[in-house]
Amino acid sequence: MSTLTRPSVTEEPTRTKPRRLRGLLWLVARQHRAVLLACAAAILFGSAWIIYQRHGLLHDAHAAGLPATPVDEVDGALRMRLENTFNDVASYVGYLPMLFGLFLGAPLLASDHESGTARLVTTQSVPRGRWLLWKLGFALALVAVTTAVLGALLTWYWHAARPFVSIDWLEASIFDNTGPVLLTTALFTTSLGIVIGALVRRAVTAMTLTFFGTFAFSVVFDYLKPHLATPRRVAFPLDGAHPAVLNGSVQVDQWVGTASGKLYGWSTCVSDADSDGCRARKGIVNSVWDYFGYDQMATLQWTAAALLLVASAALLALAVWRTRRQAF
Repeated sequence: MSTLTRPSVTEEPTRTKPRRLRGLLWLVARQHRAVLLACAAAILFGSAWIIYQRHGLLHDAHAAGLPATPVDEVDGALRMRLENTFNDVASYVGYLPMLFGLFLGAPLLASDHESGTARLVTTQSVPRGRWLLWKLGFALALVAVTTAVLGALLTWYWHAARPFVSIDWLEASIFDNTGPVLLTTALFTTSLGIVIGALVRRAVTAMTLTFFGTFAFSVVFDYLKPHLATPRRVAFPLDGAHPAVLNGSVQVDQWVGTASGKLYGWSTCVSDADSDGCRARKGIVNSVWDYFGYDQMATLQWTAAALLLVASAALLALAVWRTRRQAF
């Protein structure tokens, strides 16, 4: 009796779609996919928002008669609304450096130490230096792309909104968020978070210390900004109109002076019963201003950006040195 047997059917292995990202790039992108998606959304929606607001400003300005009509003759409510809109956009963009420091920089290395991922990766034939290179490179590239795009668009918006903005351009909402300063500030705060995370090796502790460190940095940076360049000085009659060179300028200091150039504090003779007689006795005839012209804004910003880049490089070097020397 013969037995009929069916030939064995060999099952073909299921073909999986190859990953576009491989190795450490895939690991780093997967670890920080939430931040990656948040940055993509910030670029997409933030860019659309800035472009929309700038278009609305130009539309309202042209409807009000600009540039033929002087800005001072435009309706005050409209000027205030356009200024407030710009300030709102600038303030939201200004949160980026702190957010990057807190949620990307601080946990970047600290969370890997805390969870044991750093030890696991470096025991899988991955040199510690290569792991650090991918981690730091990914984080800094993400920060640079996001802030470069939004900073460039906000600078573009600022040039259109400048006639309506009454605050000095040295204020943080303008100076810190336009030109190269936004990008380099974000790199600095991220680097600060990275080095704090490498030192304390606890994500929550690193985020807390980064928050206070970023706040302290903002206070120090505001103090240093007027010292990044040499202010100019102009003298004009005490009761006369401001010269044209002061248009768009930022006042650094104010004095009163004599015709020979001797300076007194701006409040000299103000509280005197006979202020005019007091000034006459001292020979005070001029008001003297130390100021930054608008054409110095770029010099101040690029000087600040260079200093921030140097500081960021120093912090990153410290983080790499510390991470390479400590045991996992």
